[in-house]
Amino acid sequence: MASQHFKKKAETKQAIPTASLPDIIFMLLIFFMVSTVLRETTVQVRTLLPRAEALTKIDQKRLLTYVYIGPHKKPDGRLGETRVQIDDALIDDLTLIRTIMYNKLLEQPKLIVSLRIDQDAKMKLVYDVQQELREAGTLRINYSARPEAPAS
Repeated sequence: MASQHFKKKAETKQAIPTASLPDIIFMLLIFFMVSTVLRETTVQVRTLLPRAEALTKIDQKRLLTYVYIGPHKKPDGRLGETRVQIDDALIDDLTLIRTIMYNKLLEQPKLIVSLRIDQDAKMKLVYDVQQELREAGTLRINYSARPEAPAS
């Protein structure tokens, strides 16, 4: 009689129901498609980059933010006065650069500012932008350039 109480019961494995798995994957796919932001900056200034002999490529593109300095492209195709552009906005007051870059630096502490400066831009404007970047604390600055043409 005691042996009947201690008998092992037959083990049953319960399978995980997978009938709704395709629905869940499809919902996740749609969620990520809708919530992902693919953003490209529309450059509103001309930036013919100067040539350089030694260039270093930055692999971590997510750490980069671009500042464009060059003549403004007008809708009729002509070039206007030299302007500064950050993201999609043209900056009229250079002191705004300090605020914008400080906020970006708070979001990304390892931020690298890549200056894309037209080869015909006035150095006074470039110097003023550099001073505003210094005031914002964004001291990691990269200057973009084109590779030097090989000598024939």
